[in-house]
Amino acid sequence: MDTYLAITSRRDERRYDAQPLPDDVVTRILDAGRLAGSGKNRQPWTFVVVEGRERVDALARCVYAPENVLGAGLVVGIAVSGKGPISFDAGRAAQNMLLAAWNEGISSCPNGLADRDAARAALELTEDETPTVVLTFGVPQRLRAPESHTAAEWSARANRRPLDEVVRRLRSTHDG
Repeated sequence: MDTYLAITSRRDERRYDAQPLPDDVVTRILDAGRLAGSGKNRQPWTFVVVEGRERVDALARCVYAPENVLGAGLVVGIAVSGKGPISFDAGRAAQNMLLAAWNEGISSCPNGLADRDAARAALELTEDETPTVVLTFGVPQRLRAPESHTAAEWSARANRRPLDEVVRRLRSTHDG
């Protein structure tokens, strides 16, 4: 898949078919996160794969949209430790996983933490680890064909502010 097409056609999905993801797909998703760049190559992340109804239920109570976690075929908590731009690094790893999943035809959604302390406990994190986000993945209920539109068409259809509203250009006063 063309990377720009993948970026423009990917949408967060919160409704999944209730089926597990193939092990090889899960491995590629997790490995994509592992391969993300990080400040000074510190790789400050740990990916916690949450399995079993009791554990998934406990984590679902920690996010803003619990039903999203409850219906997912794969649930991954990202925790970070250390100093520096670790939240940015976690975001890079998360985005890699979301795009790798989309490349496999798997939908996904990042889930914000409504209760960080409860998430820390549900993910069984150490004292120096901080939960940053919970990612959910699953076979989409509604299939989307990325190649059905061009990247430009997907971009135009996106529910996003126009580019000229989000880009500010600074030029030197000496430029003609």
